[in-house]
Amino acid sequence: MASITQLQPPEPDALEHGLESLELYQTYKKTKYLSIKHESYFHTYTELFEKYRGKDIVFVEIGILNGGSLFMWRDFFGERARIIGIDLNPEALKWKQCGFEIYIGNQDAPGFWEVFFNEIEHADIILDDGGHTNRQQIITTASCIEYINDGGILVVEDTHSSYMKKFGNPSKYSFINFAKHIVDSINSRSSRVKRAKNDYWKHVHSIAFYESIVAFKIDRKNCFISSPTKNDGESFNAKDYRFRTSTNEYIFRKLSGQRIFSRIPIIRQIRDFILWVIINRNTSKYFK
Repeated sequence: MASITQLQPPEPDALEHGLESLELYQTYKKTKYLSIKHESYFHTYTELFEKYRGKDIVFVEIGILNGGSLFMWRDFFGERARIIGIDLNPEALKWKQCGFEIYIGNQDAPGFWEVFFNEIEHADIILDDGGHTNRQQIITTASCIEYINDGGILVVEDTHSSYMKKFGNPSKYSFINFAKHIVDSINSRSSRVKRAKNDYWKHVHSIAFYESIVAFKIDRKNCFISSPTKNDGESFNAKDYRFRTSTNEYIFRKLSGQRIFSRIPIIRQIRDFILWVIINRNTSKYFK
């Protein structure tokens, strides 16, 4: 194992943000080899990863060239964790001599992931700190979700790149928009919503958005089609007031309930468009 430098006093910003109280941040600062992380990540890491400490897990990090993060994660998760690093630069192979498993490959090549998972089979945590381009983050996410164990998590770092010109953004095909696409997919588990054509809803139970980080939580047993249910409690036949907050919407819904509005396609389309305008008026200002 590599030697560790003595822990230095916390920097002023670290004191201000409470980082000095986080064990992971202390481990990060004392690691001999270079690692570059944003300050806010350590609070997020602690929230997401604390429950995995001391357990038999497979942890995979993408982007490990200087090695510092590998040692940080080994110290944090403990000796029972299997730490695997991935990098595009062959020089990263030198960390094998320190007891880490190292793979050299291109994260935006689906073929690499096929070979990788044929060898390791599954992982509990995958942390993407690779190249940060839309293509790299999207292909990595799409390729890895299927192979993460239930109770595991995929964490993509530096998602602020989805707002930066140097990464080709803003774009309809940014990683953040892809993450929103998966939000749509998991919501399609509702029996009242058209099912998504992809399979993300079968694997991803929930998604957490943080500053510059998106976390996909895998739990297939809870990814079932959800239908409305009710208990056996007493009902007072109360009227449904959901649509009475808007007089125009309420009146239009009453009128559009007539059979002619549903039998003729063009009239039905006009009806739906008018209703969309009524429902969404005065809300566009909240999207600025």
